Amino acid sequence: MDLPFLRLLSLAFRQLLRDARAGELRVLFLALLVAVTATTAIGYFGARLNASMLLRATEFLGADLRLSGSSPATAEQLAAGTTLGLEHARVVEFSSVIATDTAIQLASVKAADSAYPLRGELKSAPAPYQPDTPGPGPAPGEAWAETRLLAALSLEVGDSIEVGEKSLRLTRVLTQEPDRAGNFYSLTPRVLMHLDDLDATGVVQPGSRVRYRELWRGAPEALQAYRQQVTPLLAADQRLEDARAGNRQIGNALARGERYLNLASLAAVLLAGIAVALSAARFAIRRFDASALLRCLGLSRRATLALYGLQLGLLGLLACGLGAALGWLAQQGLFWLLRDLLPAEVPAGGLIPALAGGATGLVALAGFALPPLAALGRVPPLRVLRRDLVPVPPAAWLTYGMALLALGLIMWRLSLDLRLTLALLGGGLLAAFALGALLLSGLRTLRRLLATAPLAWRLGIGQLLRHPLAAAGQALAFGLILLAMSLVALLRSELLDTWQNQLPEQAPNYFALNVLPAEKERFMAEVARIAPQSAPLYPVVMGRLTAINGEPVRQIVSKESSGERATQRDLNLTWAERLPADNRLSAGQWWDRLEHGELPGVSVEAELAKNLGLGLGDRLTFSVGGITRDARVSSLREVHWDSFQPNFYMIFQPGTLQDLPATYLTSFYLPPGRDAEVVRLARSFPTVTLLQVEALLAQLRGILAQVTLAVEYVLLFVLAAGLCVLFAGLQATLDERLRQGALLRALGARRRLLVQTRRLEFALLGASSGLLAALGCELVSALLYRFVFDLPWHPHPWLLLLPALGALLVGAAGLLGTQRALNASPLQVLREG
Repeated sequence: MDLPFLRLLSLAFRQLLRDARAGELRVLFLALLVAVTATTAIGYFGARLNASMLLRATEFLGADLRLSGSSPATAEQLAAGTTLGLEHARVVEFSSVIATDTAIQLASVKAADSAYPLRGELKSAPAPYQPDTPGPGPAPGEAWAETRLLAALSLEVGDSIEVGEKSLRLTRVLTQEPDRAGNFYSLTPRVLMHLDDLDATGVVQPGSRVRYRELWRGAPEALQAYRQQVTPLLAADQRLEDARAGNRQIGNALARGERYLNLASLAAVLLAGIAVALSAARFAIRRFDASALLRCLGLSRRATLALYGLQLGLLGLLACGLGAALGWLAQQGLFWLLRDLLPAEVPAGGLIPALAGGATGLVALAGFALPPLAALGRVPPLRVLRRDLVPVPPAAWLTYGMALLALGLIMWRLSLDLRLTLALLGGGLLAAFALGALLLSGLRTLRRLLATAPLAWRLGIGQLLRHPLAAAGQALAFGLILLAMSLVALLRSELLDTWQNQLPEQAPNYFALNVLPAEKERFMAEVARIAPQSAPLYPVVMGRLTAINGEPVRQIVSKESSGERATQRDLNLTWAERLPADNRLSAGQWWDRLEHGELPGVSVEAELAKNLGLGLGDRLTFSVGGITRDARVSSLREVHWDSFQPNFYMIFQPGTLQDLPATYLTSFYLPPGRDAEVVRLARSFPTVTLLQVEALLAQLRGILAQVTLAVEYVLLFVLAAGLCVLFAGLQATLDERLRQGALLRALGARRRLLVQTRRLEFALLGASSGLLAALGCELVSALLYRFVFDLPWHPHPWLLLLPALGALLVGAAGLLGTQRALNASPLQVLREG
């Protein structure tokens, strides 16, 4: 007999209300609630924090999106942005000689319109070393200059300078430009002027080396639409830049933060999914009798299955709706608590995280609960007379296949990172199979040792040996709890240590460029006097890669290649006797192990080599000031770009470029409050360009601090999901424990013996789980470090504490979760059985 859908829905709703007090429904609801709440909260938190970090990172561009090129933007490119309602600012950058009545100085000049900047703050001071304030840029006829330029030309605020044919009055001291971060090696003392004065200078002529930048700000959808419209219109010298592409350090920090947040989400959902599977299995087993009775009353197999499916569906919808709301409230509360540490402008998350959280809960319910639920449709009606009749369980491939498919979909949806998904799934499955087999083998060994053991040991361990597969499954479930929590804590510590190490307290905050060979010893002596830490001097020769293996590089490297930019500009070339401290060889040999050949060697940065299709032994041709030099690729290097130390794409073997004109560069750290030392250094060496990067370091540290807050917060959700699994696992065996406890009590066993039995059983389960978690954590972390986070892996001895932690945690939770089995009346339990 089939009932109409509305009748089935009404019956399912009434049964759900009647069974609301059932333990398995409470745990199932709680597991779904935690999964959806955690996914939604982390989704909102991650999305909003990521948007906030990107918003902060856009300060390095002065806009959300930047169109940069050596030629002006076309009318069509500009019209595309204005039509979409984007805010627009225009900047033109060029090098020019700044002249006074008594001296001249080469400077980097930026001409900006009144809308600049669209992101970040432009700061200036009324006089050198005075407090600076944010505000709009100079008016037409005015200019702002850095203190270094004033010192080099003996200027004061109020004096006039000449830029080309235009005389401008210095009205303020330029202290901070939001988009200052860029190519450190090409920057000279800075001057900011108004764009309206550019034509009057007469500096920009056909053939001049000028950089045009069109800055855009607006909604993400409009920016994406602009990117899609303009990308096909880009000229060979033009490119679009956002916060990630514009700065390597920011991109690396954001990428690692996103991956960690995704990993924490996956761990929470994985644990909640296990809790759903355990609770759903108990839900199905406890309804075998009711299903048989419904079949006797004429309900068809399909209708019976639909009835319980609707019941679980209603429960899932309720948990998803409530979980999405709680997740939204949780992240709102967190942002309120951290309001003094986060930016004032934190973008809203929209509905996507809430919908994704609800979908995650429903997918987890379908994947983990449907296989045990399918058994309810196959319960034989004869079970009302014979309680020993059980339905044929679904095929193992269906049960585990659906669970793995659901888990894989959830993990892919949350991470959108195939390597992260495969590393977690592959590593987790490998650890589960290997450690599960090890656990079964250990249980068989224990069986032989029970003959002479005390009664409490025989009862406690005997409970595990009676159902070894179930015991192994429980140990794996509890082990996954400890594995997920320890893995998240481990990566949290490792990532934060890596971030802190990449930005030490005394990271270089000044770069010195254009140090002349005749002045390098005297300059380094002066730097050593004022700075506690400095990098070595590196020679710099400007050269362009022109050919690879005799073929012109423009014919080999396509415009779509990431390495195309390296072929369109001069590179900073250097030579070094030793491998720089923050570089690591990934292929080839350094000079001391290199055999002498007909061509000198060159070491290439590994990522650039990949983008250009370079390999060991390839012949590279460079043009340096009209002179051609050939070299053979002898090694590839992985460069730590986040170190704020001088780094290079190309390092030549000593003796290759020494005869060419070169300048030197270095970096050093100067403690705060010693700006006067920099002025004296600039006056003593007027040809040297001193570039301050303190603002860049401060912004980067702020972004990493936000990521750290997120890392601390997500641990709470992983812990909540782990507790759900723990109590779901205990609920799954509660019925059997009730019957066993009743029989022992009826046979005269005292409560103390039962408590000892439970304590030993769960302590052994917890210790086994902790051992599995320690081994599995090392395995999964090795995969994640190698293929996802790009971190060096090393053993973690503190994971050996997990067996003891597991024994305490699982032992305490086991006693608490099975308290009902100790207090239940033996007569009532035996009558119900």
